[in-house]
Amino acid sequence: MSESRAEVLAGAAVLAAAVAFLFYAGQQSVMGPQGGTYELKASFRSVEGITVGGDVRLAGVKVGTVTSLSLNPETYFADATVAIENAIQLPTDSSILISSEGLLGGNFVELQPGGMPDMLAPGDEIEDTQGAVSLIALLMKFVGSMVSDPKSDSNG
Repeated sequence: MSESRAEVLAGAAVLAAAVAFLFYAGQQSVMGPQGGTYELKASFRSVEGITVGGDVRLAGVKVGTVTSLSLNPETYFADATVAIENAIQLPTDSSILISSEGLLGGNFVELQPGGMPDMLAPGDEIEDTQGAVSLIALLMKFVGSMVSDPKSDSNG
């Protein structure tokens, strides 16, 4: 009898831990920041490594999410829409770029506020953008410059 009671208590503890985990995960998910958001648009040459639901950060702090990505058939650029917390107001000369978390990390969208007194309104487009930089392309340029550089001779 005591073995079945211990099994029931262990099962209840596991179930309680699972419910607590699901509650925590629901609070931390990409359901959107509390307090509401507004959308801004941007057009990038490349959004490599960015997906819908990805982080939008300001000074390393998550302040929003990527809500849509699409290819503009006229410009062949990637149009992105981001949802930013209402508490974050950005100047009209702010910039948006695709940043990397490191050599092996993923990419995220980074906001860099400008200095203008006017603020971006919901639905506005951020004009100053910088797309994703390909690490492979940078390495190939570096290797190519080392091979073609005549000063790289070890004699002198």
